[in-house]
Amino acid sequence: MADSTPKIKILKGAEPDLSAATYQIHDESHTLGNALRWMLMKNPKVEFCGYSVPHPSENHINMRIQMYDNLSSLTALITALSNLDDLCGTVEDAYKSSLATDPIERWDEQS
Repeated sequence: MADSTPKIKILKGAEPDLSAATYQIHDESHTLGNALRWMLMKNPKVEFCGYSVPHPSENHINMRIQMYDNLSSLTALITALSNLDDLCGTVEDAYKSSLATDPIERWDEQS
């Protein structure tokens, strides 16, 4: 049966123009939260960004984003997610290239 929980939802209390909003990201933890916060804070149009894990038994994080000049925090979130995905792809490509070409010692474990 398919999970009906949306991956990202906007929590109540968001500004009508989404210049400030809190997003709940389902099935994520500090691993994504900290990296995404870092990527959002690199954007000079982001005034504030923070995240929290409400409780270890809850399977989501809350991400608060506030923008300058009434810009959309949703646009900033989508851009940051795309940039983070690109960054992870770049790191993966560099790792695979290094693994294939660098002189490293390889061995097979014996039981």
